[in-house]
Amino acid sequence: MPRRWYALHTHSGQEGTVRNMLLSKRINLENKDLVSNVFVPIEIVKETRGGEKKVSRHKFFPGYVLVQLPEHPEKNPELWMLIKETPGVTGFIGSRTVPVPLEDAEVEAIIEMVRGERERPKPKVDFEVGSRVRITEGPFANFLGKVDEINVDRGTLKVLVEIFERLTSVEVEIWQVEQI
Repeated sequence: MPRRWYALHTHSGQEGTVRNMLLSKRINLENKDLVSNVFVPIEIVKETRGGEKKVSRHKFFPGYVLVQLPEHPEKNPELWMLIKETPGVTGFIGSRTVPVPLEDAEVEAIIEMVRGERERPKPKVDFEVGSRVRITEGPFANFLGKVDEINVDRGTLKVLVEIFERLTSVEVEIWQVEQI
């Protein structure tokens, strides 16, 4: 039976619960091998918050669970009902009635990144601490500021902007700023 990876859309924060429910519900299926793998890609990130170093777990794709199913899961009513009736699942990526499988190479790359066998691509950073920038997107759009901190791993900058005549540090993603 050929298998493919599919992305299930879930309610945000429900990814782990959906994974556990799918794994426990597959026991009740006539063919227990219909659901072979359920995967929530998570990375462990070391970060500094409030001056303290912390290790935290971040989901690669919040709101999504990867699941390996037989091709055309919509043609198996038992499997289709199991997934559709799992609390927290809102649907498949693709059209409403026909799920679109993910590319195998794409899923392999994700698995290698989670295992630490492949480095995550890092964004190109053209900024230096102290550079003057303009925020172009988000709630602080059009604010001018100075780069205070660069986090290449997260792809973020801390920019000091003046709000109510006080310098305030705001965190923005690198693509949300331009150098001036």
